[in-house]
Amino acid sequence: MLDRSVLVLNKSWIPIAITTVKRGFSLVFQDHAHIVHPETYEMHGFESWIAEYALPGDAKVPDDQVWLRTTNLQIRIPEVLVLGRYNGVPRRELAFNRRNIYRRDTFQCQYCGNRPGLKYLSIDHVQPVSRGGATSWENCVVACVRCNTRKGNRTPEQANMPLLTEPGKPNWDDGVGIGERVPASWAKFVRG
Repeated sequence: MLDRSVLVLNKSWIPIAITTVKRGFSLVFQDHAHIVHPETYEMHGFESWIAEYALPGDAKVPDDQVWLRTTNLQIRIPEVLVLGRYNGVPRRELAFNRRNIYRRDTFQCQYCGNRPGLKYLSIDHVQPVSRGGATSWENCVVACVRCNTRKGNRTPEQANMPLLTEPGKPNWDDGVGIGERVPASWAKFVRG
């Protein structure tokens, strides 16, 4: 429960990060952030959140909400936080790595469209490295092992294997939801 994702907004309500519930409660408790109610957008400090959204440990909690259970209480998990002082926007770049390429391409082979499972997926260089292709967002795609082997050391045109989507560098807003469903409470703040 403490590792669930919480969206962090700066003072201007622009998304700047994703953190854990544990870190989020710590920011709120230290008065560095406020919890944003997902439906009404009211801001709550730690005390007001506990006063309004904590139930006794044995009480029945609503099924449509996620609650953290302590020894004596059940506390509704915050989904969005807004920082009280920070108004900057950090550089928003997604790391170029295997996991993010898989997420960008939604774990789908970009040649045949199948989703055979992680065990049978690989990264393919659209323009082979031996022919001057770079290892970059624009030249790497997810391919099933079968299609990657079939394509070999050729371009998609030479192998007669057109790409389903043109590879490109995703931006941070797209990256928030890559491979995951963006929670409804985040929808007003991020694309996805």
